[in-house]
Amino acid sequence: MSDRIGSFEEFWPFYVLEHANKTNRRLHFVGTTAAVAVLGAAAIRRQPALIPLALVAGYGPAWVGHFFVEKNKPASFKYPLWSLIGDFKMWGKTLRGTMDREVERMQARRTQSEANAKASTKVSADQVN
Repeated sequence: MSDRIGSFEEFWPFYVLEHANKTNRRLHFVGTTAAVAVLGAAAIRRQPALIPLALVAGYGPAWVGHFFVEKNKPASFKYPLWSLIGDFKMWGKTLRGTMDREVERMQARRTQSEANAKASTKVSADQVN
């Protein structure tokens, strides 16, 4: 049995919980915005040499958020494409003001899952006794 996540729909709750800290989400928002701006400038100026700067502008703040604020490992190491999609989904939700609610919803879902698992374990233990 693989512990790899098999779809973006499965990945999204994991991604959200890896970005539970609002400061980390803000750093991602700044980084994603900066990366898009640099890519836009590279395209307008026809200067592909700026593309590496877009990577630094995007990943720099995000990785600071993970390593020093959230204190976790960026999901982009294991799931690079889904992380990029997640960054833009989170960027949009942040812009619309709905990302905080999304984090709260995923935290509540995790808490409920943990409570269900605990109850299931207790029922199984009671059946053995």
